[in-house]
Amino acid sequence: MIQEIITILGLCVFEVVCSVDNAVVNANVLKTVGEKQKKFFLTWGLFIAVFVMRGILPFLIVWLANSSLGLFEIFTAPFSNDSIVSDSLEKSKPILLLAGGSYLFLIFLSWLFLEEKKCVFKFERFFQRQGVWFYALTSLYTTLIVYLSIQTDPVLALAAAIGISFFFITDGFKQRAEKMEKNLVSGKTNLSDWSKIIYLEALDASFSIDGVIGAFAFTTSIVLILIGNGIGAILVREITIKGIDIISKFAFLKNGAMYSIGFLGLIMLLESFGQEVPFYLAPIVTFSALSFFLFLSKKYCGRECEIIKN
Repeated sequence: MIQEIITILGLCVFEVVCSVDNAVVNANVLKTVGEKQKKFFLTWGLFIAVFVMRGILPFLIVWLANSSLGLFEIFTAPFSNDSIVSDSLEKSKPILLLAGGSYLFLIFLSWLFLEEKKCVFKFERFFQRQGVWFYALTSLYTTLIVYLSIQTDPVLALAAAIGISFFFITDGFKQRAEKMEKNLVSGKTNLSDWSKIIYLEALDASFSIDGVIGAFAFTTSIVLILIGNGIGAILVREITIKGIDIISKFAFLKNGAMYSIGFLGLIMLLESFGQEVPFYLAPIVTFSALSFFLFLSKKYCGRECEIIKN
């Protein structure tokens, strides 16, 4: 019971931290739509985000890693004692973890090398100036992961390739979404309020992928993932309702999210190659990163207030 509670808390915190950017976009765009559309997004949008996307996606990911099982078997697996199903899920665990770990670690590298950010450490500024090397490093990373995978199981190499390919697919969509957000907020678009809501729902789906994939670093139990991610998604909606002003006080929260994603990616990679990782490591990393960067954000905010007063 203690292990399950710690896992759920870790999943909840990770989901919130990973969805900070999503909450910021939602809060910004919702300022430009009518009350009717805003109310729809904050009610039915919650249902879609929690019960549809974060509810179905974990089952879909497990099913893709267990093509020999039917959809019905996958959806009933958490409540079934069928040894055939449980054995299949256990055998597919390295495939799922390698694909997810490859994906998550590239998200971290992309943020470190390419994304504009408020830097905490000097090495962050150094890597940001070396952005041109990101694609070269990604090529070497891909070659190394695929090579190591082939030594163990050729199917693992395919899983790694799928995870890396999926990163570039979603990364392109997110870059497009950032440009779209600026146009929506500035009013440089002819989209109707309902079109903006549809855009937010699509963006929600994109951001939910990171949280669900990262959840498998905490546990492969779909029930725990559903509970932890579901609570986290509800909290993100609350943050959206409170508005962007609260989030803006935490200048370095995105840094904490990215370091959490990077560490969880490494944990998944290690586990996929047979390394034993304690169940509590993923929650500890997430809680530590969040606490550390919240402290730094509060300290930074205090300094900014002093500067404004003076």
